Amino acid sequence: MERNHFLKTSAIGIGALSLIPMINACKTESTKETVNESAKPEVQDLQKPKIVTKTEGNKLNVLGDNQNIKLTGEDTNGQYTLIEQNNEPGVGIPPHVHENEDEVFHVLSGQVEMSVGDKTTTLQEGDLIFCPKGVPHSWRVVGEEKARAMLSIFPAGLEGMFAELAELPPGPPNMEKVTAICGKYNLKFV
Repeated sequence: MERNHFLKTSAIGIGALSLIPMINACKTESTKETVNESAKPEVQDLQKPKIVTKTEGNKLNVLGDNQNIKLTGEDTNGQYTLIEQNNEPGVGIPPHVHENEDEVFHVLSGQVEMSVGDKTTTLQEGDLIFCPKGVPHSWRVVGEEKARAMLSIFPAGLEGMFAELAELPPGPPNMEKVTAICGKYNLKFV
């Protein structure tokens, strides 16, 4: 098949040929006027590298969950949040569902019992689990030692909820307030 015939009869060729008049029109217009600098589209800033040392981060106590927020949506262009959790045995979060976020829990030390959907398992040091959005899940530190885990949340945004929850007064949580704050972030307890 000849190249010209192929271009004229293929969808790609038809699409490309339909662009030629538009390209020519743009060339003609650009020679008539000078480009207004303020009309140029803005170039999005590239994310800057960030080093977070072992002791750095935003440390919060979120209803008993000791968090150290290492990376926020501001750091990752909204792609994810990274949180280190350091908790004593017995600390946990009841079953809940995220409408918007997927989560990955990676246990660095200790043991964490995770329930995702209808499956419950105990994660050991080095284990991780994926909790997809829309699926109920919960966690609780088990065993005799403190557990340390990295929580990755995709996309970012829940760090705002954690900051709001950390501002609540100590003691037994006011579940009406907790539910209202979580609801703003499309998270509900089940």
